[in-house]
Amino acid sequence: MAKQQKRSKIHCTRKALRIPDLEQSKRAVLNYLPAKTSQDAYGHAIDEFFSWYCSEPPLAFNRTVVVRYRFFLEQNNLAPSTINVRLAAVRRLAYEAADAGLLSPELAAGFARVKGAKRLGLRIGNWLTAEQSKALLQGLCSDTLRGKRDRAILAVLLGCGRRRAETVTIRMEDLRLREEHCLIADLIGKGRHVRTVPMPGWVKRAIDDWTARAEITEGNVFRRVNKQGRIWGNGITPKAMWHVVKAAAQRAGILNLAPHDLRRTCARLCHLAGGELEQIQFLLGHVSVQTTERYLGCKQKLRQAVNDQLGLDVA
Repeated sequence: MAKQQKRSKIHCTRKALRIPDLEQSKRAVLNYLPAKTSQDAYGHAIDEFFSWYCSEPPLAFNRTVVVRYRFFLEQNNLAPSTINVRLAAVRRLAYEAADAGLLSPELAAGFARVKGAKRLGLRIGNWLTAEQSKALLQGLCSDTLRGKRDRAILAVLLGCGRRRAETVTIRMEDLRLREEHCLIADLIGKGRHVRTVPMPGWVKRAIDDWTARAEITEGNVFRRVNKQGRIWGNGITPKAMWHVVKAAAQRAGILNLAPHDLRRTCARLCHLAGGELEQIQFLLGHVSVQTTERYLGCKQKLRQAVNDQLGLDVA
């Protein structure tokens, strides 16, 4: 018994980890995360760290490694939010290694003392005007099965402010009627937060048009459509929705449009239409109202900028 305790103590004071050890810790990290999007983000961040770790001279897996890695990320001019996600992934990697007895708890605790990158100011978000949003929807050929599906996808992203990962999970059983209003009930979103999303009438009509043509009565609302214009499989991926948005943006002549920009557009148009901030927060499923305010971009007025009326126009 004494030999086992001594061996365990020696094992827990390791200062360097091999790639197989890190791979084991990576699997533990991903198994801990409930959301698929979080698993993808952390998995990518850990793989990026592995690439850097293997390219450097042999290093002990300790606090100094994280400090050097943070310096490397800052030198690549990454956004503070990106840097902090990657550092958080490395910290979680150290915690899981310590729990598995691959790393001493003292070394793992040192990782937490490495501060993240400070965010100085806020990046301006990207959103569409009402006219651009209409052009995005009207640019689709609604006579084909694929066109009807793509229009319904864009309608949900624009009209309901849903994330791609949330949109792919909509089921026919989730579409309900409450207080004489169509809605998506009991949506499980980011961080497993549950919310109910009201659905405008034009969004519901777009979905009905698609599901009637595709003869979908149960299961996932959105499905793949093959080159022959037929339903293929029982669902669709977030990556496929990304391509739907990019193709629609190209047809409408809109540059640099990402699917998440449609979520920002929904929030922005709701606010311009007089929607209450609290109700927009409920719609988007934000825990913090400050997050909703950033989506709205209402702190800084650009249409009537404060420096437009300086009286210095000499042209």
